Amino acid sequence: MKPSHDIARLLEIMAALRTPGTGCPWDLEQNFKSIAPYTLEEAFEVVDAIERNDIDDLREELGDLLLQVVFHARMAEELDAFDFGDVVHAITHKMIRRHPHVFGEDAARGAGMAKGMWDKIKAQEKAERRERRAALGPGPAEASGFLDDIPHGFPALMRALKLQQKAAKVGFDWSEAGPILDKIEEEIAELKEAIASGNQQDTREEYGDLLFAFVNLGRHLELEPESALRGTNEKFCTRFHYIERKLTERQQSLEDATLDEMEALWQEAKAAK
Repeated sequence: MKPSHDIARLLEIMAALRTPGTGCPWDLEQNFKSIAPYTLEEAFEVVDAIERNDIDDLREELGDLLLQVVFHARMAEELDAFDFGDVVHAITHKMIRRHPHVFGEDAARGAGMAKGMWDKIKAQEKAERRERRAALGPGPAEASGFLDDIPHGFPALMRALKLQQKAAKVGFDWSEAGPILDKIEEEIAELKEAIASGNQQDTREEYGDLLFAFVNLGRHLELEPESALRGTNEKFCTRFHYIERKLTERQQSLEDATLDEMEALWQEAKAAK
């Protein structure tokens, strides 16, 4: 089997990998839940390639992410639920519906319908989805609350931000950043008490509350927490690499250096920026 620019070849490859008896044992063992972490990982690797401005890596990582879509679609097809073509149909239908200012009548295109239309149509789709789920009857942990359509599978920082943004739409929000700083100080005090008590569960909860408050502060400062933390991660790596480089110049290893030595080099790196 040869590679191809045609998506049909990728679908054939996945079908071959999932064919009992002749397929790949690892691929055959997988299910939606076991593959989900890989799907998330590939999405983040796409973001990483973009952050590094590596266009060649971006091509590769987008292919890896596409493979995840094909993998899930193949498993669904085996269950007679839907196939890759249904996935394509669903997203093309959605994009056409959400862009009446592009794909609608000339009057709609000229009336400036783009403003607010995406959110309005998306809300309609969510309402229809809730009705469809309700028609199927209650399921385990059936989502019914105002916040319950925020996916649990989101990374925690992203989900915290989405929860806060949605709650803010109905007025459950601070009016400015100042009171959130007071809240952060309050959470720090509570975390200190939990640490002093030695109760690991309380410490975990207070630590989570503090992180949630920091996400809220970032939202009010118009800072996206995931990208802000990625920037800090890269800054940490840059400064730590400086420590490594300087120790190598001294013919020292990281393991042999003292904390004081590494801290001094850290401050050098910080000053150099």
